[in-house]
Amino acid sequence: MCELPDERLFQFLDELNENNDRQWFAANKERYLHEVLEPAVELVRRLEKPLARLAPMIEVQAKAHNGSVMRIYRDTRFSKDKQPYKTNVGISFRHQADNDIHAPGFYIHFGLDECFVGAGCWRPPRESLAAIRTAIAEDPKQWKKVIGGKAFRESFEMGGERLKTAPRDYPKDHPIIDELRRIDFIGVAYLKRSELLGVTGIDKILCKIRVARPLMVFLCDALGVPY
Repeated sequence: MCELPDERLFQFLDELNENNDRQWFAANKERYLHEVLEPAVELVRRLEKPLARLAPMIEVQAKAHNGSVMRIYRDTRFSKDKQPYKTNVGISFRHQADNDIHAPGFYIHFGLDECFVGAGCWRPPRESLAAIRTAIAEDPKQWKKVIGGKAFRESFEMGGERLKTAPRDYPKDHPIIDELRRIDFIGVAYLKRSELLGVTGIDKILCKIRVARPLMVFLCDALGVPY
């Protein structure tokens, strides 16, 4: 059985941050595979069965390529930053009904600056965004209950960005306008590095996913997909 992520993952990312070029990465490719990629895939593999019970519509793919573990290679075509590699490890679990990064899902982030578990929708497309706003406007009490619940507040904070003004079709003095101005509907649970490593990491991630259930159910209901 492969090993789960340990401190070597962060050591590699730290060195990559100091040597973000193709020559260094080529010389350390085997380290990347054995210390970063394979442990990340093993983490996904260990989460597969529990997530099938907790969130059966969420896609979990324990593969080294084209799976839940995101590529370390950056797309630099339209970026001023030409560094070729990401200095974090991202794991994305997407909804089967719409296998897209914008659909309701979960995200696990191993970073040098921060580590967290994310839940919800990041930059949903126009129709999905409108549907979520409609659901919030029609049942603001339920939305406030979801993001204001004790268990959720103790683990998560709502992240993402908002419009600077009221969205089209909503007055500026709408009683829940601050929530309707959101363009991301994401809960973020920040963790220490140590909390994401080894078997402890599995337990922590599953705990956060359980706590995020009301948010995920609300968003999936708004979009008309099962959770």
